[in-house]
Amino acid sequence: MTTASEDKGSPPKPAVAGTLPDAAVVLDCAPLGFCLLEPDGRIRHVNAAFSHALSLPADAILGEPIVRFVHPDDAGLLSAKTADMEGGGVLANQCELRLVQPDGSTKPVMASLSQMTGPSPSIILQIQSIDELKQAITALQKSETRWKYALESAHQGVWDHDFDANDLFYSIPWKTMRGMAADAPVDGSLDVWIENVHPADREHVLECIRRQDEGEVEFNIFQYRERHADGHWIWIESRGASIEWTPEGKPSRIIGTDTDISERKKAEAQLEEISRRLRLALDVSKVGVFEANLDTGTIMRDKQLLSIYGLDPQQPGLSAFEERLHPDDRDAALARVAAGVASAIPFMNAFRIIRPDGKIRHIRSSSVTYTDNEGAHKLIGANWDVTEDVTLRDDLERARQLAEARNLELEAARTRIEFNALHDHLTGLPNRRFLDQRLDEWIAGKVDYSAILHIDLDRFKQINDTLGHQAGDAMLMHTANVLSAIIGERDFVARIGGDEFLVLCDPRRSQDDVILLTDQIIEALRQPVAYEGHLCRFGASVGIAWTADGTADARQSLMNADIALYRAKGLGRNRYEFFTQQLQTQIHHAKRTADEIIKGLEDGEFVPFYQPQFDARTLDVTGVETLARWRHPQYGLLAPDYFLKIAEDINALTAIDRCIAEQALSDFSSWETQGFGIPRISVNVSSSRLREPGLIDSLRQLNIPRGKLSFELLESIFLDDLDEDSSQILSDLSMLGIDIEIDDFGTGHASIVGLMKLNPSRLKIDRALVKPIIEAAEQRKLVGSIIDIGHSLNIEVVAEGVETIRHAHILRDLGCDTLQGYAFARPMTRADLETFIRSGNWRPPEAPIEAVHRMVRRGRKA
Repeated sequence: MTTASEDKGSPPKPAVAGTLPDAAVVLDCAPLGFCLLEPDGRIRHVNAAFSHALSLPADAILGEPIVRFVHPDDAGLLSAKTADMEGGGVLANQCELRLVQPDGSTKPVMASLSQMTGPSPSIILQIQSIDELKQAITALQKSETRWKYALESAHQGVWDHDFDANDLFYSIPWKTMRGMAADAPVDGSLDVWIENVHPADREHVLECIRRQDEGEVEFNIFQYRERHADGHWIWIESRGASIEWTPEGKPSRIIGTDTDISERKKAEAQLEEISRRLRLALDVSKVGVFEANLDTGTIMRDKQLLSIYGLDPQQPGLSAFEERLHPDDRDAALARVAAGVASAIPFMNAFRIIRPDGKIRHIRSSSVTYTDNEGAHKLIGANWDVTEDVTLRDDLERARQLAEARNLELEAARTRIEFNALHDHLTGLPNRRFLDQRLDEWIAGKVDYSAILHIDLDRFKQINDTLGHQAGDAMLMHTANVLSAIIGERDFVARIGGDEFLVLCDPRRSQDDVILLTDQIIEALRQPVAYEGHLCRFGASVGIAWTADGTADARQSLMNADIALYRAKGLGRNRYEFFTQQLQTQIHHAKRTADEIIKGLEDGEFVPFYQPQFDARTLDVTGVETLARWRHPQYGLLAPDYFLKIAEDINALTAIDRCIAEQALSDFSSWETQGFGIPRISVNVSSSRLREPGLIDSLRQLNIPRGKLSFELLESIFLDDLDEDSSQILSDLSMLGIDIEIDDFGTGHASIVGLMKLNPSRLKIDRALVKPIIEAAEQRKLVGSIIDIGHSLNIEVVAEGVETIRHAHILRDLGCDTLQGYAFARPMTRADLETFIRSGNWRPPEAPIEAVHRMVRRGRKA
């Protein structure tokens, strides 16, 4: 305590107890507080500065324990430091203490203890007030907190480049906006950083940096694109200011902020259509920062915020904000502020203001409350002008309202389009696309089925061809109605193309149920359907893949059903077949054979064999028939029965016919040159080969002599219906001098009228009719009738399958013109045929036909 006569503005004079050392006299004059402590902690001596620090006269201090004047929370620390000094192990020790003032307040000081040795050992306690330092630190922390929240509210990252200290600093938001971890190191060198800048922006960025480095500008703002950590580009607005310079006047330290303006850039692109007056790149962030002291009502605003509101910097209170609020928004905006302050969590606000110039602007704000180091309750936040965004939103809202007027129509159109996309336009059944979706759901485990039925209509093409496509469409709609009526609610039926339908069976159906369902479908589709006075009859073949055993997935089961359907149609149609592993094996064999056929054509494995034909009376060679053989690299020589059907299925029959014909014509040309006595050569021609585009032109270029080449056709190729194209082909062949032969005559169903229309040069009696003529007189009469019919139409008759001389005698006596069969010669290679012809031993000049037969047999055995 001080007396009234004491000068309260100067330290009190020290009180001296006893005689002081000379050093103590010196310390009394020192500006720092000194206290001499007894070993037990009692105060022996204090100087004026120490007495002033305690706001007590010296006589009120001397003899008292030092801990009496130290805050209780710090007393233990002082005692520990004092004990260390008494132990003699520490020469000096420092700590921060709070001295208790007479009014109960505390004063922070930095205390330093040292040991004084001698006859009267003591401890010197030196103190220095740090109250002003504490206040400066607190102010700095407040400022740092305020700007930290402001920058984070504005989503800005801070960077600090101190080139003299070689210290490059990057804040966490700076890293976050680039997708970097908070503790990730940053290589801030220009060469490394510029590689992350968009190539189109590098020149602009380097120029901005150069201008600042050269001191042309102190404050630099530019925008550019930088690569994010995950690879995409983000727009950055960089704002940098030079704050320290070298003696030459160049910046040595630049501090700035980076703002991610990617979203704003997107908004600018949308706003460009509404208002072309907006600039594509904003030169400032347009974010205003404020900090309000909720306890005192004072507020700090930055220039940008003042500019947004049109406020006078001299209006420090919160009332200026309230005055600017639009009357219609004032209550709601203030209520949101009050609720946000009460909740103590970050909050957003949106409102309109009326500026002094009368303009209404839309403002959005982001704010948060916090308590500073002094316990002051504060609100910090950022405001930005979103008038342009609101204008865009209003325009979009008007466009949305306009679009809603058309939504019903568009929705109806969408529904129609979606239905049409997933349904067959003719039958209304689900289509292949719908089926694919259902299969995907099946595979995903969302639905399940027990079996797949693949249905194909029999004789549907004939209805289309005879009654027209409208009749065909009527049959398809009838089929759809039948299937829809028969299947259950949980079955799925679809038209997958043409006259093909598919049923996915309810998973609860047993195999017997599936068979019963299939029988019902086949029986229902077998019934005649009336159409414009006609009774249309067709049927259905069904392939079934049983899936309940889980041996195949949905799409494999679909292929299995298709394989079973192929087998059902091959076994006579109007029936069903289940897929089996044996069937799978057969299909694999057919596929492998098909691949080998294609490769065999490429490798020249298909070769001609020749079987001579003989005059029935003279046994002169009248020609040779060309037969296709396949020199298979693994199975050896294969006859057409092995590959003909598969070749036809894969449309390779035409290529085989062409290959054999080309070789045969080449061999025949060679025989003509060598003078072999082979009058003509015949080749088998499939219907597809006969209708091959360019066939007539290619034959015309060969200049084949008339009567030297015959095309052997199956009698079923044209049936009784010779359309215009077929008649033209036959006419063109006749003009080229190429004869037509009917192969396997008698096994088909061509009529005499059809034979007359075709007008062939020769017909060949099938071996099935020739073989039984030895034992069956009726069969001989049948063959004789065929011969008589041929002769009556000026058609030569050839008998194939002549296996014995007795066959030859009977056929000769019946008037047959030509014989072909094992009784005279088997099919042979070109070389063997040439040897056969050169030998001339098949028919001695006067030998009867029985002798010829014996010689041929001996030749075979040899």
